Amino acid sequence: MKRFLVLPVFFLICGINGLKAQGSAGYYPWSNLLTVSTNPRNIFWVDGRFQTNSLFSSLSVDILPMINLKRGEITQWYVGGGVRLNPLYRIADSKADLITVDGYSLNVGVRIKPLPQNRNIQLALELNPYVKDKFDSGVLKSHFGVVYVFTKKKKKTEDVAQ
Repeated sequence: MKRFLVLPVFFLICGINGLKAQGSAGYYPWSNLLTVSTNPRNIFWVDGRFQTNSLFSSLSVDILPMINLKRGEITQWYVGGGVRLNPLYRIADSKADLITVDGYSLNVGVRIKPLPQNRNIQLALELNPYVKDKFDSGVLKSHFGVVYVFTKKKKKTEDVAQ
């Protein structure tokens, strides 16, 4: 039953954030993760991560609600937790739940904006303790990647003399 509560909570959090056109996309090459998130400049944001080199039946999706702790011009510190789901595991095991929960994680990270001319290009560094769904094993992961933050273009204001 608890496993089916994950998706409504995710959609509730997304609804709070408003799912506007602002968001980010990134890639963690050594972890083989593609990430898409709501606006990471908000205090609360949600990150979704997808494995890019996996067997079809073991394709996992991480849903990670995040909270920004400190946002500066160059760095952004954040923390969050999440759940790893495997929506396609039923292909390998027909007796599995409709959506299989693989495990849970805690994320502590920083996004660094190294280019003064374009602060939308960011480097992401994270520590990510992860435990399996029955808490029988775990691993400490680290992630390093590149992220691009999409923002709305500012309208130019022109003074019109009449």
